[in-house]
Amino acid sequence: MTGWWVWDMLIGAVVALLAVWVALIAALLLLRPRGGLLKEAVRLLPDVLRLVRRLAADPGLPRGVRVRLWLLIAYLALPIDLVPDVVPVLGYADDAIITAAVLRSVVRRAGTDAVRAHWPGTDEGFAALSRLTGLDAR
Repeated sequence: MTGWWVWDMLIGAVVALLAVWVALIAALLLLRPRGGLLKEAVRLLPDVLRLVRRLAADPGLPRGVRVRLWLLIAYLALPIDLVPDVVPVLGYADDAIITAAVLRSVVRRAGTDAVRAHWPGTDEGFAALSRLTGLDAR
């Protein structure tokens, strides 16, 4: 392309990173909760964070579930977001969307009883979490 392999490598790396970023943005758009669920997800975030920490520390859960939860905790702790906060709507909601997507997979693998046992909030909050993750509210 440019004739210098260093520049070609740098341009290729930048293009690859941009392609991965665009794919992740598209995945966020597809996985985002519909309707008012996104507002509920943001409102539940403190209880959900405590739930994630409790689930991640539970040795009775499968290792894959705990690894997913620890990776989620690491992502939430990082100051750099997948979507910058200047992007309208998704900028502030990316943490809630990613958390909801991870919790959906955790609930499907660990089960409703494990999540209910570790839920720190109210019954109404658990019902909202159930709608977010697609599990049956009991």
